[in-house]
Amino acid sequence: MRIGELARKAGVTTRALRYYEEQNLLVSERSDSGQRHYTEAAVDQIRLIRDLYAAGLSSKTIAELTPCVIDGKATPELLDRLAMERDGIDRHIADLTRTRDRLDSVIASASTNMRTGAPCRRNTTIQ
Repeated sequence: MRIGELARKAGVTTRALRYYEEQNLLVSERSDSGQRHYTEAAVDQIRLIRDLYAAGLSSKTIAELTPCVIDGKATPELLDRLAMERDGIDRHIADLTRTRDRLDSVIASASTNMRTGAPCRRNTTIQ
């Protein structure tokens, strides 16, 4: 199928499909006149790519993962890699939670020690 038909079936723009190709996430065959042609399996591949993007993965990571899908089924390697990505997100959430808790502590401490005085100066530099 041609690029416009794939875009309609997969619910993406033709620009997105060209981007996926640039990122080595999608492969097309070229006709003698240079038109892109895709297989029917490309629709499912696009859906997977979109799901992985929505899950926060980078195009580089997605490019590494897509070969781990064979005939629309996840390989054990894909599942292991996705679990590793999830674990990384869990670590990041824990770090952000600790940072927020520290900031809450600073706010609480500053609130109990407030003194009267001049308001904070704003940056008055001309841009």
